[in-house]
Amino acid sequence: MNIAARMAQIAPFHVMELMARAQALEAEGRSIIHLEVGEPDFATAGPILEAARRFLAKGHVHYTAALGLPQLREAISNHYRVRYGLEISPARIIVTAGASGALLLALGVLVNPGDEWLLPDPGYPCNRNFVRLLEGRPVALAVDAASNYQPTATQLAANWTDRTKGLVVASPANPTGALLDSETMASLAGVVAQRGGTLLVDEIYHGLTYGVDAMSALAISDEVFVINSFSKYFGMTGWRLGWLVAPERHVREIEKLAQNLYIAPSTVAQHAALAAFHPETTEILESRREEFSRRRDVLLPGLRALGFKVAAVPQGAFYVYADSSALGADSDQLAGEFLSEAGVAATPGMDFGNNAPRAHMRFAYTVARDRIEDGLARMAAMLGSR
Repeated sequence: MNIAARMAQIAPFHVMELMARAQALEAEGRSIIHLEVGEPDFATAGPILEAARRFLAKGHVHYTAALGLPQLREAISNHYRVRYGLEISPARIIVTAGASGALLLALGVLVNPGDEWLLPDPGYPCNRNFVRLLEGRPVALAVDAASNYQPTATQLAANWTDRTKGLVVASPANPTGALLDSETMASLAGVVAQRGGTLLVDEIYHGLTYGVDAMSALAISDEVFVINSFSKYFGMTGWRLGWLVAPERHVREIEKLAQNLYIAPSTVAQHAALAAFHPETTEILESRREEFSRRRDVLLPGLRALGFKVAAVPQGAFYVYADSSALGADSDQLAGEFLSEAGVAATPGMDFGNNAPRAHMRFAYTVARDRIEDGLARMAAMLGSR
């Protein structure tokens, strides 16, 4: 049986394979501290669960429209009004099967075979793999701490060619937790617009920032595509629900694609998500954001004390992207040693691109502080025994 040639250029999501190995060790009775996967450890907030229960109790669980429940699109529109002071028409909001579904829909209506799309490196691996899946060509922009792990307008202009069609960025970013400030976001949008391209911004970690607010790219232009999710700030990972805000003229094409790819988002998840914006839910989510901040403030100095270098303090998401070169030449090997010898699962840089991946690791502060402290102690003991 033949396998499509494109698959040779689509790498596995290594962190998921690492998690599977960690879970196998747990099944054998090992104690494993999970610092590898970007999934909050908190249970779904009570008001969201209760909304789902009320809906399920009626027994009528049918398809919704492919674009999503009208009342949820309205609620998301109101969220932009309350949180950002932006008037975003519900007609531009598409509820999706996770943020991954939103990314696939956006790129599905934008990418032609052979198109080049620029993406920061390091960056979230699925972004480049989706471009390749659609027969486009992902082009990496190497970023580092000097630019806060985000591309600059000068870099963008220098790498734009006749084949370039757009830029995909994230703020806050995975794996670095780096934000784009309003000036940089505007300058990037300006370069893209001047060249007739498209800017797509991943905002799935909005709400999870520490000491600073993230600005939405929607404040800059109605021509920007923005992806968001109920997974991270709202803590609904397993519900698989996200949304996309697109220029209104693209919505019909996105609707056609959604109808064909997955018919409609999960009906139960959508009715549950209606409660995600209620004040009592927000109070719970904000307390969790404060706890993530405290966890970061334990993990970051702890990693530095072990010999990791962290040149840029993460301002958002729940990751620390650390230079591990002082502890070993190969972060993949080091991650394997941490897992097998110390019982600590952390992600080697190989998932995030080709910009010095063997010299970096990502740690997620998605477990309780005492577990983080235990993980740091385990890694210290392993490193001290060398």
